Amino acid sequence: MNMTIRPATLADAVTIARFNALMAAETEQITLDQNRLLKGVEALLRDSTKGFYLVVEHDNVIVGQLMITYEWSDWRNGVFWWIQSVYVEKSARGTGVFKMLFDHIHTLAKSAPDVCGLRLYVEKTNARAKQTYERLAMHPSHYEMYEMDFVL
Repeated sequence: MNMTIRPATLADAVTIARFNALMAAETEQITLDQNRLLKGVEALLRDSTKGFYLVVEHDNVIVGQLMITYEWSDWRNGVFWWIQSVYVEKSARGTGVFKMLFDHIHTLAKSAPDVCGLRLYVEKTNARAKQTYERLAMHPSHYEMYEMDFVL
């Protein structure tokens, strides 16, 4: 399978939003507000201080994506890149799309002098994702996540 990675552009916003909606439904059984979701994707694509998306294309069709956002660590005097909004088309799963994205992000992060590490969160019951992340040398942290969501 011949695949390429590229930074996402505003022209990809509809596809990215669709993938995000599919991911939310599949992993958390949540139906996202499509209008809010599209605006959120477009906001990030317009403002690189929020983060960036990468997409994987096969024959000029997007088959996978991930988003990076930033967290400053005063303990490390550096930035963690958070891997988020990971989605791979069902037909492309098991073909190395996520590994390709992860390897690319890992290389970019290691070469950036201000990046101190990579982080992600995973749905507690998503055993397949956990196995994938552990195969890529990521490990569970000793933190649990708490939140107060004002939108969902």
